[in-house]
Amino acid sequence: MSDLDPIRRERCQDRQTRLPSRPPMPDFYMPAMPPLGLIQAVETRLRDWRRRRQFRRRFLPLLDHDDPILADMGHCRAEIEWAASLPWREDATRALLERRERRLAATRRAPYRERATAPPA
Repeated sequence: MSDLDPIRRERCQDRQTRLPSRPPMPDFYMPAMPPLGLIQAVETRLRDWRRRRQFRRRFLPLLDHDDPILADMGHCRAEIEWAASLPWREDATRALLERRERRLAATRRAPYRERATAPPA
């Protein structure tokens, strides 16, 4: 592990979360130029399609493994199936990772709650 790993992770996450901005309107009119809204819509749909294809290549093969192996990897079969059923316009990878983080955070806090609510001995 190098000293630059946290910086690389931040940059990678920034690239994934950053959406492209609307292209600026040119100062001159070009008759053969397609509408900028159309170009942006095509780029957005292409980006969404690529993200969904990446999700399917990365996570759906994990369903071939047993539940204990998935648990060792930090995943749950039901969560992967849930993310696969999301509409294609939603980022299934981001939704799955957020849900996984919430589940892991809840399991980390659970033992402390049990100790706090246990009657004193």
